[in-house]
Amino acid sequence: MITLRQFSNKPESIPAIASWYLADLGEARGRQELFTRQAPQRLKVLREHALIESAVSSNRIEGVTVEQARVRTVVLGKSHLRDRAEEEVRGYRNALKLIHEHGAKLPVSEESILRLHRLTKGDIVDAGRYKEKDSDIIEKYPDGTSRVRFKTVSAAQTPRYMAGLIDLWDQCLQERCVHPLIALTAFNFDFLCVHPFRDGNGRVSRLMLLLQLYHLGYEVGRYISIERIIEQNKDRYYETLEQSSQGWHEGKHDPWPYINYVFSILKTAYREFEERVGQVRSPKGAKTEMITAAIARTLGPFRVADVQMECPGVSLDMIRQVLKTMKASGRVECLGRGQNAQWQKAGKGIR
Repeated sequence: MITLRQFSNKPESIPAIASWYLADLGEARGRQELFTRQAPQRLKVLREHALIESAVSSNRIEGVTVEQARVRTVVLGKSHLRDRAEEEVRGYRNALKLIHEHGAKLPVSEESILRLHRLTKGDIVDAGRYKEKDSDIIEKYPDGTSRVRFKTVSAAQTPRYMAGLIDLWDQCLQERCVHPLIALTAFNFDFLCVHPFRDGNGRVSRLMLLLQLYHLGYEVGRYISIERIIEQNKDRYYETLEQSSQGWHEGKHDPWPYINYVFSILKTAYREFEERVGQVRSPKGAKTEMITAAIARTLGPFRVADVQMECPGVSLDMIRQVLKTMKASGRVECLGRGQNAQWQKAGKGIR
C-alpha cells in the first residue's frame, strides 16, 4: 500500500514514457467495442484459447506444469485430475471463469482476493487464508546458495496492509487523484510486495490485474492471454519487480520501471487482439493464425515442441499441418529430420 498511498497524494509529474503508454491504451480501449462487434465466432475461439493459455502460463511462471497432451482436457474438461499440478491449473481456470463471467460486478475486495486464492489452491490447508508465518522472497542459485531478494510484510501486519490497500484503491478511483491505470499497476505492485499468502501470490496478482482491468473497462484479457505475454517477458518481469521494490518499506522506491512494464504488456495484448480479429476469417482459421503468430514471435530456430508450448490446446497434428503449408509457400524451412528437427523462418518472412 506504500506505492498507492504515494499516488493518492497526487504525484506532480508522470514520466513521458508512461504518458505515451496511457495515451495508446486509452485509444485501444476506445477501439475495443468496434473490434468486439465484428465477428462473434472468431472471438469465441480467441476466448477459449486465451483461457487455456492463461491457466497454463500463469502456473508455468511459478514452476507448475502439466503434460502437454493433457492441457486441453485439464483446462476445458471435467475429467478426473491426476496430480496436484493439474488441480492448480484447473483451479486457475475456475478463477478465470469467475472473473470473465462476472466482470466488473465482482468487487475488488479482500473477500474476492481470498476467494480467488481459494480457487487456485484447492484443498490445501491455508487456501483462502493470509500467511501465518513470515515468508520472504528468496532467490536460489544453481550452486545451492541463496539470497533474500525482498523482505515482505510480516504475517502479523498483513491483514492491516491488505485492508489499507483496498481502501486506497477505492479512494484513488473516487477522487481521481491519479490515472486509474496507474492506480491499478500500483495496487498490483504493492500486492506483490505485501506478499499476503504463503504460496500463490503471483497467480492471485495476475487474476486481480485482470479483474481490475474489467472494472476500468479494459477487456483485452478476455481474448488475449495477458499471463502468456508476461511469461514471454518473464525476465523483465522479475527485473523490474526487483528494481522497483528497492526501498519500498521506507517509501523511497521508484515504482515506474514496474508500472511501465505492465503498461507494455497491456499494449502488446491490445496489438495482438486487433491483429488477430482483423486477420482471422473463420473459427478454423483462428487456430492457424495463432500458430503463425507464435512462429512470427520466434527469434531464431525453433522446434515443433516450442510452437506447441506457445499454443496450448492446439493439436500437434494441426501445428505440423500448418508448418507443412508454410514450408510449401516458402515461409519456413526445416533444418533437419525427425520429431526434434529445427525449423526457421525463411526468406519470405512471416507477418
